[in-house]
Amino acid sequence: MISSSRRGFTLAIAALFAIFSIATPAQAEEAPRVRFSTSAGEFVVEVYPDKAPRTVENFLQYVRDRHYDGTVFHRVIENFMIQGGGFDARYVERKTRAPVAHEGREALSRGGPRNTVGTLAMARTNDPNSATAQFFINVKDNAFLDPTPIPPGDPVPRFEYQGRVYENVPRANLVNAPQLFGYTVFGKVVSGLGTVMKIKAAPTGPGGPFPSDVPKSPILIQSATLVK
Repeated sequence: MISSSRRGFTLAIAALFAIFSIATPAQAEEAPRVRFSTSAGEFVVEVYPDKAPRTVENFLQYVRDRHYDGTVFHRVIENFMIQGGGFDARYVERKTRAPVAHEGREALSRGGPRNTVGTLAMARTNDPNSATAQFFINVKDNAFLDPTPIPPGDPVPRFEYQGRVYENVPRANLVNAPQLFGYTVFGKVVSGLGTVMKIKAAPTGPGGPFPSDVPKSPILIQSATLVK
């Protein structure tokens, strides 16, 4: 026989499991999703504000502002990535807000994704803190684009990069080295990956101000809509 105190404890545990069984699926669905309707088909991306909050909010604000509507995928490299979000069909660059601070290392430290097939990352110039509206989707695993974690210590006792080992390096030298920042991954394609693969296979050549890698038949983003 279960005593009243034991019975109460058992009921409390059962209630706790019931709460988790309800809450867990809801929590898993909290990541915002954006549907891209393009001239090549649709795909949906999921973004992670818990991993890269500034980057995600920056991206979602461009979605809310309808910035991406009417832009094209202006850079398509079949064994690398597809890039868009910056130019309209006449290759006129859209105006953007101020750049968002790079947070690739922070995202990785929070368990965020790497530059693997189907993941979404911010495009930028050689300046790590220059990302504005343009994004890219990896169509193969691109580990060389991942941010490089910096080991603890100052100086850092041992640091290995591209097969070379460095010892007793001042921490600031590594933290601020542009080649170690990588690219901030902040989401992934959760449906319509076939559309992305269709885009990456498009024949390319010169177009507008670009000497290469431009789809010969423009691939238009008709709309980018926040769906949850």
